[in-house]
Amino acid sequence: MSNILIIKHGSLGDLIQANGAIKDIKKFYLNRKVFLLTSQPYAIFMSECPYVDGVIIDKRLPRWNLFYLSNLKRILSKYNFTKVFDLQNSSRTKFYKRFIIKNAEWSSSETALELGQKKKDFDNHPVLDRMEIQLKKSGVETEFVKNIDLSWAITDISRLIKQYANSEYILLFPFCSRKHKKKKWPFFKLLISKLKQDYKNKYPILVAPGPNEIKEANDLNAKVVLDKNDPINIKTLISLINNAKFIVANDTGPAHIASHLDKTGLVLFGSHTSAEKVSIENFNFKAFTVDKLENLSVEKVLLLMKPKLD
Repeated sequence: MSNILIIKHGSLGDLIQANGAIKDIKKFYLNRKVFLLTSQPYAIFMSECPYVDGVIIDKRLPRWNLFYLSNLKRILSKYNFTKVFDLQNSSRTKFYKRFIIKNAEWSSSETALELGQKKKDFDNHPVLDRMEIQLKKSGVETEFVKNIDLSWAITDISRLIKQYANSEYILLFPFCSRKHKKKKWPFFKLLISKLKQDYKNKYPILVAPGPNEIKEANDLNAKVVLDKNDPINIKTLISLINNAKFIVANDTGPAHIASHLDKTGLVLFGSHTSAEKVSIENFNFKAFTVDKLENLSVEKVLLLMKPKLD
């Protein structure tokens, strides 16, 4: 029997957003096996996703590495993929279409274009709109692409909550990729001090750093959530977000998780992109946008938080 391949390398936020599309694809191809090609950091997490039958790791080495490309082609050829859903839509995956999986039918942003439409114009649409259009153009009925269900990733974290909070808590995500410094609001440490002062330690203030963020987290004067001295895994992160009283985040993966869980909170935007384009707002989770994040005051953020905390 032929199989279906979905390509989504990351980042975390992008992969979270693709969960609805992945669920729609699996529902449509219920009698076929659906595999996900993704990056190493997300392989364990997505291997537990009920919408895929297996995960294949792509090391994403440079394309001049012919041994890597040959090995990837050999691995993928074993699965007899006849349909590929390219949800990454990158230059790398376009290369794969030409040289790695040439005989399968491909669904991509290019196959979603209307007659005469340019890809750069299509890419200006909100990300979830683009995925919905792509799936519909491929004949896949869409139900979940904009209604992302992360319930499968919720796990029992009562032990961690007891260790770090044992009550309602505020969860902050002051980090961001070094490549995207424009996304980073610089006043989280001051916000923590103000919250402690205004609420007399009523709400424990937690941060959950990734592997390269622990040192920065330790400087913030908040409770640094680790699991046996290691960063928490993705399912624990999702569950920590799910249990939070209020969340404040930069435009990063955890903000997308908070949005799709419809948690009460804020994501802070500068001019790097718009909340609409990255499909990050929800009924309770709101974006606040300014021209420059360094001009957004702590007092303004507190003012936005207080109606939900008082």
